[in-house]
Amino acid sequence: MLVLLVGGGGREAALAWRIVQSPLLTELWVTHDNPGFPAGVRRLEAPAGADALADAAANAGIELVVVGPEAPLADGLVDRCRERGVAAFGPTAAAAQLESSKGFAKAFMRRHGIPTGGAEVFTTPEAALAYLDASVPAGSGCVVKADGLAAGKGVYVCDDVEAGRDAVARLFAANPGASVLVEQRLAGPELSVLALCDGERLVVLPPARDHKRRFDGDRGPNTGGMGAYAPVPVPASLMAQVEREVLRPTLAGMAAEGAPFTGCLYAGMMLTADGPMVLEYNCRFGDPECQPLMSLLDEDLLPRLAACARGELDETPLALIDGASCCVVMVNGGYPGAYDKGAPISGLEALPEGTRVFQAGTRADSDRTLATGGRVLGVTAVGATLEAARGAAYAACEGIAWSGSDYRRDIASDIASDIASDIATDIASDP
Repeated sequence: MLVLLVGGGGREAALAWRIVQSPLLTELWVTHDNPGFPAGVRRLEAPAGADALADAAANAGIELVVVGPEAPLADGLVDRCRERGVAAFGPTAAAAQLESSKGFAKAFMRRHGIPTGGAEVFTTPEAALAYLDASVPAGSGCVVKADGLAAGKGVYVCDDVEAGRDAVARLFAANPGASVLVEQRLAGPELSVLALCDGERLVVLPPARDHKRRFDGDRGPNTGGMGAYAPVPVPASLMAQVEREVLRPTLAGMAAEGAPFTGCLYAGMMLTADGPMVLEYNCRFGDPECQPLMSLLDEDLLPRLAACARGELDETPLALIDGASCCVVMVNGGYPGAYDKGAPISGLEALPEGTRVFQAGTRADSDRTLATGGRVLGVTAVGATLEAARGAAYAACEGIAWSGSDYRRDIASDIASDIASDIATDIASDP
């Protein structure tokens, strides 16, 4: 099978690493350069745009397109591929509205009885500010979100009305003419639940947890993700509840509305005292959740991706290794703000056993690898326990450095795991 992988970040590095292990693969083509891609991948040159890329894939004889990032999905790349007879793993533009429009997603959840917090959508700052003043009690918090795609950074978790007003002003200033959501702020640990889908059937991946805030203790601005681990120690009964109340109703609802969902459905959940609630959807593998999830697989991923694209998914559970995986994201120090670019990275050659580095914001320069992006590396380890995987990932981080490198020191901390487990147990025992 000739496969084209769209995207060039850490998520795509993990997918490429997994796909090239398949005996079904003839050749893996890619749309982006990444020094961390497996040897032997072939670059597909194409002009920008979904139509041009779909044309190039068809002309190259590509049999399956695997779309990593969200923007090509929202732009209709899967639609354009299918029009040319090329199978594609990912949702159509209509189905990708679950991620590309948070307003659409909230209204969809209300229509189909999927548990989520309250929210209102505003097209002007004046209306949003008036709502904040009238509806958010003094001393209470809220969440303010950009309606469209924002690479994980269009969310402000606000402790009070004044912070909410500031977030509204920032988002409207950054996105003139766009919509903004003001949401109920939910309390509890977060959980990322991803599933492979073919429009009707699904297979759930191990529960994961992403750490969005930039600094230790979940402080600072939201980012694209500072680290993740899987599986989160939650009861099987809770996962069954999420599948029953969220994932399957989402699939059924999208099919009923004429936009069957194929690809990777990602439900970002909050484990509240009132039960699991959806914070938001993504329509692709999360980054960095993809890195530990790919590390836990103990089967060939490519047949599953192809089956999703063709509407032929077998709901047999995924084969997984025993143990856990942890990914720590190393960043350029100023991220998600301004940062220096181009420093050479040392320490990539000698990694501890059971550890691999998925490159994201890097560039090859002769025999050196340079740190050129905000999120640079996803240092990922597996272990018999979460503690062992976490320790191995951090041991590897200590041996890697460049001028200005930084990372959080509390990814997959014992406290976070214990809180998630305790609250999830309470929810599952008294739903």
